[in-house]
Order: sequence, then structure tokens, then C-alpha cells
Amino acid sequence: MNRPKPLSGFPEFTPEARIVEQFVLDRLRETFELHGFTPIETRAVEPLDTLAKQGEIDKEIYVLSRLHAEPGATTDLGLHFDLTVPFARYVLENAHRLQFPFRRYQIQKVWRGERPQEGRYREFTQADIDIVDTDTLAPHHDVELPLVSLAALERLHVDLGLPPVLMRVNNRRLASGFYLGLGVDDPAEVLRQVDKMDKIGPDQVHDLLISDVGLTESQAKMCVALAEINSADESFVDSVRALGVEHDELEAGLELLATVVRTAGAYVPGRLIADLRIARGLDYYTGTVYETHLVGYESWGSISSGGRYDSLASDGRTSYPGVGLSIGVTRLLAPLFSRGLLRASRPVPTVILIAVEAEETRAEAIAVAEQLRDRGIATEVAPKADKYGRQIRYADRRGIPYVWFGSSIAGEVKDLRSGEQVAADPSKWTPPETDRRPQVIPAIS
Repeated sequence: MNRPKPLSGFPEFTPEARIVEQFVLDRLRETFELHGFTPIETRAVEPLDTLAKQGEIDKEIYVLSRLHAEPGATTDLGLHFDLTVPFARYVLENAHRLQFPFRRYQIQKVWRGERPQEGRYREFTQADIDIVDTDTLAPHHDVELPLVSLAALERLHVDLGLPPVLMRVNNRRLASGFYLGLGVDDPAEVLRQVDKMDKIGPDQVHDLLISDVGLTESQAKMCVALAEINSADESFVDSVRALGVEHDELEAGLELLATVVRTAGAYVPGRLIADLRIARGLDYYTGTVYETHLVGYESWGSISSGGRYDSLASDGRTSYPGVGLSIGVTRLLAPLFSRGLLRASRPVPTVILIAVEAEETRAEAIAVAEQLRDRGIATEVAPKADKYGRQIRYADRRGIPYVWFGSSIAGEVKDLRSGEQVAADPSKWTPPETDRRPQVIPAIS
């Protein structure tokens, strides 16, 4: 059999990288649960008509079909491209069993059939947090969500040495109100074009607003001027008002966004700014929207994004507005791995290998291993009896730091890094705390 070729856009991490990923996921879970979010998991597939109506994403949906479907059978399922759409469906199906406001976190794979490139993958892991309520959702949750997300990302920065982040925040009510105040008939279409500004620049967005949306030269110029406003404090409010546009929705959006910026400045200074070019391409966002980049690695794109959605979930009688943020775990980690900027101290969880002198003494080696495991020490037994030198080399190749020699009553432990060998009792021997589990080692200056 020929060696298989990798599938582009479907990253598979090495065991060492997977250990780092697990560290990241564990810290995300701990942070989310610390703030009262509960875990759920949803199915991988959703009806196509549900997926395809959520903005400019339909061409990226992976369609699901049976290999041996009956003749004439139609395909009506697709793999979910994010976790927000399936979450909205989950809320509708389970509303009678949920307590509102409902706070959930969800860590799962998602799939998008887009062109693979660094930072963009066809299969990747996301970690989402959302808060939903019935009929109305208090605006203070728009402030709470970025604080939780930034707390999680700051922990990755402090604990694991990942780069710091900067979150950019806007409010769609602000933008839509501004466009309505200009006399624009289709604010949503303007938002779609403004969302391209980081990719194509303000001049091309200006031209598209005229050619594709039908704005006048003056309207297009004002829309671009709004998008170019940003600040780390509430001074953006004065900059917007200086443009001279008035509308009730604009004022409501300004007030909401000012609250987010002011609160973040108090609790996570330097980690959040108002940036009025942030629009988010999906149609279901209706209020505050967020995008987050690694400081110094902005060209990699957003590693966390989300926003408020007031009408994504509704059964015709009750609506379930929500606000959510997603952290692209794979998008965050894969470029760091590929550049050697993040690694684990060893590629296995094993702390110690129990050497086997002869197959007749394997039972004694297993007894030693069980005593150590009972005390929470990750332990392997050598796969075969061999010369001790070969067993040491096996442990060294595996990245195991210690080797045990001797019986279940008493033995000796060798530290393969220092060469030191000491007498040890399996009921008492304990490795240094830094050796109990692999450590994450950043190489980022």
C-alpha cells in the first residue's frame, strides 16, 4: 500500500501537539465553568435549509449523503459550519427542560468547505460560550461575554505562554442606525461589504458600496468614514457624532458599545477596543459583535469572534435571543505548532517506565506500576524484557523521564536527564511536581 497523502485543510496533530491542545481545552473548560456555563454537545448534522440561510456560507457547507442511497433520494443534511446554528436548534427542541437565562459552553469539531490556508481549515475545533433567554436578553450580557472570553484567553497567555490578544468590538445597531440615518435602504448589504474592509481595503469597499449596493458617492464616503473609527476608550462616541448623522438606533448602539468598552477597560485593560469596521458576515447577528486577534500575529486572522443574535431561535410564539463568542482552538494553535512556537515538555503522559528484568518477573513489575498508578503517577511497564540499556533507550526515545529497576518491595529510580539513580519505595516515591504531567513550553519572544 502506498503512503497516503494528507487531506488539505484537515489538520492532525502529533501526540506532543495534542497534549498541548488538551492543556488549552482544560483551561477553557475550567474558565467557562468558573463563570457558571454548563457543557452540552450537539449532533454533527443539521437540515440544509437551516444551514444555508445563515448568511454567505452556503457554498462552504459539506453535504451529507449515503453512499448507497435509494435511487431518487435527495440529500437534505449538512455538517454544521459553526456551533451557534445547532445551538439555536437545540434550545428550541429542549426549551421545556432548560432554565433561562441558559448559559452553555460547547467544544466540538465543525466543518467548512473553504479554500484551505494557514488559519483556515476544513475541519477544526471551536469552543463556544452563549447566554440565551426568553423574549428579551438583558444588555449586560453583551458586556459579560467578552469578559469571560478574554479571561479564558488571558489565562492561556499567563499559564501557557500563548501570545496576548486584542478584542475588537462593534455594534450592528450602531452601524445600521448610521446607515438608516444616511437614507440607506439595505443596511445589511452595506454591512456585508464593510466586513470585507480588512481584506480589500477602504477604497475597494467604497467602490463596491456604489457599484453593488447602489449608494451615492456621499453615502459611500460616510460609511467608510464610520468604519475607520476606532479607540480604546469611549472617545469613539464623539468621533461618530462628529459625522453629523442622527437616528434612534445609532444612539442605542453607541450607548451599548460605550458600556462594553468602559467595563472592559476596568477589568481587562488593554485587551479590548471599539473598532467600527467589525461587522461579522453572518446574517443572524443583530447587536454587539466581536473579533479577536493575537497581538503580533494579526495576519493570521481572528481567533475568536461572535455577537448578539435576537432572532436566530424562535418557535413562532417565543423567541430566544442570545449572545455568544467562539474561540477557534485549531485556528489558534495550528500556526503556533507549525512554526515550533509551542510544544510540550514530552510527547507522552508517562512519568516512569518499569523495567522488566525477565518475563518471569513481569508480575512484580506490574505490581510496582499499580502501586504508583494508585498514587496518581502515570506509569508504563516495559513492553519486553531486555538488557537494561535497551529499556533505558526505549524510555528515552519515548520521552519518559524516569526508569524503575527492582521489585515491588524496593527498587531504584533513574532520572534519564541527570543520570542520578536513587533507592525508592513504590508506596512513597513521588516525582517533582513539574514532572507529574507534561508541561507546555512556549518559544515566543
